[in-house]
Amino acid sequence: MCGIAGIFHLETPKPVDPARVRQMLGALAHRGPDGEGVWTAPGVGLGQNRLAIIDLATGQQPMHSADGKLTVVFNGEIYNYRELRVDMETWGAEFRTQSDTEVILHGWRRWGPACLDHFTGMFAFALFDADQQCLFMARDRLGVKPLYYTELPDGAVLFGSELKALLAHPRLRRSPDLSAVEDFLGLGYVPDDACIVAGVKKLPAGHHMTLRRNHRLPEPQRWWDLGFPADAKGSVKDLEHQLTDYMRMAVRSRMVSDVPLGAFLSGGVDSSSVVALMAEASRSAVETCSIGFDQPDLDETSHARLVAERFATHHRERIVSPDDFGLIDTLVHHFDEPFADASALPMYRVCELARERVTVALSGDGADEALGGYRRHRFFVAENRARGLLGNQMSGRVFGALGRAYPKADWAPRPLRAKSTFEALARSPEEAYARAIGFTAPEIRARLFTPEATRTLGGHRAEARIETAMRNAPATDWLGRAQYADMTIWMPGDILTKVDRMSMAVSLEAREPLLDHKLLAFEASLPQPMRLRGGQGKWLMKHAMRRYLPEDILYRPKMGFVTPISAWFRGPLAGEADRIAGGAALANTGWFRPDELRRVANEHRTGRADHGRLLWQLLMLDKSLTRLFGA
Repeated sequence: MCGIAGIFHLETPKPVDPARVRQMLGALAHRGPDGEGVWTAPGVGLGQNRLAIIDLATGQQPMHSADGKLTVVFNGEIYNYRELRVDMETWGAEFRTQSDTEVILHGWRRWGPACLDHFTGMFAFALFDADQQCLFMARDRLGVKPLYYTELPDGAVLFGSELKALLAHPRLRRSPDLSAVEDFLGLGYVPDDACIVAGVKKLPAGHHMTLRRNHRLPEPQRWWDLGFPADAKGSVKDLEHQLTDYMRMAVRSRMVSDVPLGAFLSGGVDSSSVVALMAEASRSAVETCSIGFDQPDLDETSHARLVAERFATHHRERIVSPDDFGLIDTLVHHFDEPFADASALPMYRVCELARERVTVALSGDGADEALGGYRRHRFFVAENRARGLLGNQMSGRVFGALGRAYPKADWAPRPLRAKSTFEALARSPEEAYARAIGFTAPEIRARLFTPEATRTLGGHRAEARIETAMRNAPATDWLGRAQYADMTIWMPGDILTKVDRMSMAVSLEAREPLLDHKLLAFEASLPQPMRLRGGQGKWLMKHAMRRYLPEDILYRPKMGFVTPISAWFRGPLAGEADRIAGGAALANTGWFRPDELRRVANEHRTGRADHGRLLWQLLMLDKSLTRLFGA
């Protein structure tokens, strides 16, 4: 695990100043405190900050092939590197280290870009091939590890693990991209195909690109995709055994480490399943950690403690206050781009706790997206059944009229919010789900934006990418289409960005066994009733884990990390709400109507409406714009 950065000249192979690469690496020091390496040659410079996990003695980077013609910098882990190494040695490959990095060099020489198909892992890497005078950059299937890049006016391409590495280069021109602001307001994050800094891009998950001398900057090429064919055959017992086997292999492969390893344990199904399988595979007690809250209705530590006792883990927990808004500036620094998922606050705290004892921690992320575990999946499936009874056109007319007539009741529990349900049923399935997975509704954004900003956006909508992904999804049912959008947009944009930035902020490597690509492919092949049945998401997984976990863990209501942001903006952050409405960077962009910003702040402060999530989002945007552009 580490931070990588570099420079490649597309045109004339100008000398690359090593100090420039070191300057970029300096912005990524938190990602790799165990060493720094820089290598340059005509027209190329590669660098890495190392967090040593595997082969502590000889795994330094940049790493070169024996003949010096290949050089790679790599962020992540190749979990099947030992098996690959054995295979490679049979066809004559000679290894000089025990590092997983070295299999990338031999894999490129043997297979070229197809080497990616052989790697099981999380990774972002850049490999320079001196014979071909090309730089090959690739990102793992799900986008666990990030990679930003941009082209400067002189034809130099910069890349780095985080945006701040590119910003450290003095020739990068900084200007905000309004379409990315629209994306952030609509989704709560800036998605994989966008960046808040105009001209900067992210290499999308499951894509690679080859930069060649005297060629233009190419478009990324997809090398992996996840389909939802729902065509698995077999009895419940057979499928249950297969699922358990895939989960077991995924967990065990991610327990390879030369440094202390542990797990996050919330007491929910997913993290508890990971800990159960770790305990099964480990000869010693598993290190686990949890954070709890000093408000009983938000605290899950008793459930985590139950699992820890069941598997005799070395368990630690820490109680923190939900009022942890003092971390706001820390979040803004580590995310660079605006990020509105407030669960990043407790995520930072649990990573901080884990890092006191371990360098690697396994998490339970991924099962909800793969197996229909979110409440929105249940509602979406139920709504589609209702649409099917009337047909799409009739649904639009009937439910549209009911939605207009029914009173608004945002304060009520979701089942009683008939207006919202009728409005969702009046829309197409794609549009309804895009709104369900979104953050701030289009109507609210339309009121916030000035007419000039709206014209500049030219019809660009944050929800469009989700609707397009669902329409084009390789899936045979609507649940699969929704899950495909989750895995390709929500997962890399929100969940994995949150885990990567918060773990790397404290130099901790987080691994996600439930995002193993073979496990995901199996889960995506399951018929819908094996994923979601009787209103119960993750049905087969819960069925399979009954031999490991008690029912009060498997079937208790999902909680997740909760932060009381609405109360913050009526209390300690009330001044921030007023600042946003008055003289903050947000108000000075010319994109937002000051009267609307004031209305949002005033209505929330006086209790006439709950705009807590929107105010948090605007605060994150305001602070990010200030940090990035000095607005």
